Amino acid sequence: MSRPCPLPAQRPQTLDEIDRRIVVATQAGLPLVPEPWAEVAARVGVPVAEVLRRVRRMQRRGAIRRVALVPNHYALGFRANGMSVWDVPDERVGELGRRVAALPFVSHCYQRPRHLPEWPYNLFAMVHGRTREEVEAKVAEIAALLGEADRGHRVLYSRRLLKKTGLRLRPARGAPGT
Repeated sequence: MSRPCPLPAQRPQTLDEIDRRIVVATQAGLPLVPEPWAEVAARVGVPVAEVLRRVRRMQRRGAIRRVALVPNHYALGFRANGMSVWDVPDERVGELGRRVAALPFVSHCYQRPRHLPEWPYNLFAMVHGRTREEVEAKVAEIAALLGEADRGHRVLYSRRLLKKTGLRLRPARGAPGT
C-alpha cells in the first residue's frame, strides 16, 4: 500500500484524446464488473490491449501514478488516523522516506518543505490504527527505524473525514458516451 517517498518531480504530461478518454473512464474507479478493462475499452472505443498498453505507458511517463485498491479505512474500523511529521536531515530524507514508506502500516509518505522557524518537519507519513495507542506504537516503530536521524516529530490526528478526490477531467465535447 505504500509508495516510494518522496515522489520525484514529474515533467508535465500531455494526453492525446484516447488517453484522456481512458482517464475519464477510470478516474472514479474501475467498473465493478467481471472484466473491468473490457468495459473501459468499450467506453473508450478501442481494444482492451490498447487500453492496457496506454495505461502502462501513462504510468511509465508519470501521468498515472498507480492503479490500486483504495479501501475506506473508517469503514474497516481504523478511526485513529495520524499524520506523523518528522524533522530529519535534508540530505537523507529520500533514503529515510523510502524506508518509512516500506513499513506495512504506512499508507503514504512524502517530503514537504520546512517552514522555519515554526515548522521544522520535512518528512510526512500517514499511519492508521483502531486506537490512538495503536498509532502511537506504530509511530514509535518509525522513531526506532529513524534512530538519531529523528530530530523531532509530532502526530497530527484527523478530527473528521474529508472527501478525498484528485483532479477530475471532464469528457471532451463529442467524445463517446457524452
